[in-house]
Amino acid sequence: MVKEPVIFQVAGYQNSGKTTLVNKLIKSLKEKGASVITVKHHGHGGKPKVPEGKDNSKHIESGAAASLVEGGGRLLIQAEKESWRLEEQIAIASQLNPDIILIEGHKMASYPKAVLIRNTADQHLLQQLTNIQAVFYWEEKMENRIMEVPFFNINDPNGPQWVINYLINKFTPNGI
Repeated sequence: MVKEPVIFQVAGYQNSGKTTLVNKLIKSLKEKGASVITVKHHGHGGKPKVPEGKDNSKHIESGAAASLVEGGGRLLIQAEKESWRLEEQIAIASQLNPDIILIEGHKMASYPKAVLIRNTADQHLLQQLTNIQAVFYWEEKMENRIMEVPFFNINDPNGPQWVINYLINKFTPNGI
């Protein structure tokens, strides 16, 4: 029986530190023996850039719905359609049998998440978003702790460690 992957989001506005936190989580989880796949929302408008002039890009330009390229154990997947629901992206990632899927962005989805708050203007996210498990904040003090979840300064190493422990406990109650 294949175990379903643990799914966890890192959400916040642009330049809030999502990618930095996700990279810390990936590195630490990999060191602990977990396989991690990421799903990232391209929040910069338009389509993400792909290498031009390569065979797989030419296949897509010719009308292929998807193109996979493998070499030396690396698999690149490029797929094209009008839009991709987050659930479709997770289903594709799940086919690779990861222990954990980390979602960067897609803040309105209802998966368990850490929310990154740059300043007091971002605090409204704490009322808008669901399933918040931890909050990371940039300002020296965050007075309005309206939730019963852990709050960490963005520079506090205990924050990423808390998320790692949370994920490991979800993946395997006895640890990796």
